[in-house]
Amino acid sequence: MAEIINMPRLSDTMEEGTVAAWLKKVGDKIEEGDILAEIETDKATMEFESFHEGTLLHIGVHEGETTKVDQLLAIIGEEGEDISGLLNGSQEEATQDATEDKSEETASNNEEAASEEQAIPEGVTVVTMPRLSDTMEEGTVATWLKKVGDVVEEGDILAEIETDKATMEFESFQSGTLLYIGLEEGDSAKVDALLAIIGPEGTDVSGIAKNFKVVGSDTKTDDKPKEAPKKDAPKQEAKQDNKPATTAQVETSNTSTGRIFVSPLAKKMAEEKGITLSLVKGSGENGRIVKRDIENFTPAAAAQSSAPVAKFVASGQEDFDEKPNSQMRKAIAKNLAKSKFSAPHYYLNVEFDMDNAMAFRAQYNSIPDVKISFNDMIVKACALALRQHPQVNSQWFDDKMRLNNHVHIGVAVAVEDGLLVPVVKFANEQSLPQIGAAVKDFAGRARNKKLSLDEMEGSTFTISNLGMFGIESFTSIINQPNSAILSVGAIVQKPVVKNGQVVPGNTMKLTLACDHRTVDGATGAQFLQTLKGYIENPVTMLV
Repeated sequence: MAEIINMPRLSDTMEEGTVAAWLKKVGDKIEEGDILAEIETDKATMEFESFHEGTLLHIGVHEGETTKVDQLLAIIGEEGEDISGLLNGSQEEATQDATEDKSEETASNNEEAASEEQAIPEGVTVVTMPRLSDTMEEGTVATWLKKVGDVVEEGDILAEIETDKATMEFESFQSGTLLYIGLEEGDSAKVDALLAIIGPEGTDVSGIAKNFKVVGSDTKTDDKPKEAPKKDAPKQEAKQDNKPATTAQVETSNTSTGRIFVSPLAKKMAEEKGITLSLVKGSGENGRIVKRDIENFTPAAAAQSSAPVAKFVASGQEDFDEKPNSQMRKAIAKNLAKSKFSAPHYYLNVEFDMDNAMAFRAQYNSIPDVKISFNDMIVKACALALRQHPQVNSQWFDDKMRLNNHVHIGVAVAVEDGLLVPVVKFANEQSLPQIGAAVKDFAGRARNKKLSLDEMEGSTFTISNLGMFGIESFTSIINQPNSAILSVGAIVQKPVVKNGQVVPGNTMKLTLACDHRTVDGATGAQFLQTLKGYIENPVTMLV
């Protein structure tokens, strides 16, 4: 089915864009992640990549031409697909938009004549909630790095915004004084909702905040002004008067939210001394870890202060705490529910002999400066087995099945707010130490929410390992659009039968969850047989 690609909003102030250059032409095959065009915004010329695959069927804006945000830019679909209906529909929409623009212009002129208070003063800029990922519908302010009254320079980090995929820094494209904050830390709002106002010091922006409406909204537009007064000047003043409480909240962010704020020098010193930054309490501005915190750090004191303490509850008293669902938790719930109820899961359970794998790992790790884990060996073994069973390395879409000849393995990493799945790309082409280094790096940055979006996209198969927690066997939900996910349990020492005799042995249970739409039972079983050969005879992975 054809997909309409609209002119993207590539900056918070962008209203229209100019196509500087097309890097694809009509008839070209498009892969997800390919750069379609270079778009000139009001700030810079930026590359615009495709989030869809297919054939480029139509170009709506030619090189050098300009169009407004959300207007037709291109159409991608199946080769030879009829898109005349979409083109006619877009033309009708353009005509309708033009009519609406005129009526809106007339209405705005009337409003300006009726009240001059709604006009934005010269030098004042309204900053709205940016769209930081292609699937982002709303964002949550994780942390404000500036407060009302602060001077903001172009390029300064205003806030950290939590999307459905990650927490990302949002920088200012304007210079001036931060006059108004529309969302407090922990508050959520739709994309393009009022986030902040920047302008000359002393400018009265209470009228702007009160009458702010989301540009381009339709039936929901009338609801937006009702939300704005909640963040009006009185609350803003209250926040300014309550600076100690705000500061205390920010200072705990190094431990309570998983975000780590650290100066470059302190980070370098911590790496040299082998200090885990999450154990260090920052004494700098906004709870940032600085040089003196590393110099004064004592592991014993950190161990005592970081030990979890249960909340006191009187005997016989009911008690509970409520925690708002983060954007990540909402996305996990939505995606896993969709997967569980749309993909017909079935499960294949196996138990592998791990004696040879344990001996192989011990011998491999005897090489200087080399250290691999059992999980690294499983990733490598799966990658090699998937090359032999592309049906398991497949993805299901409504109109097609994709058999992947490349292997990108997602490795599930538990974080405070849920689960992230960074992707080891071309895992079959990487050595065991390369896989180990990549997984270790991903896991560390995942827990600090420092992964980029492209590092969490494109997986063709997923591995979830709970063996380090002592879990012997479990089942996982498929990470769609993948067709399968492997659940890895703990290695257990127990009596086994070898050559007709009961002897001590080491075994590990694995469970393969498959989507029956793409992977039949026999296909999944054959994949596990191949995987068994690599795991129980790991030297074959080096051939």
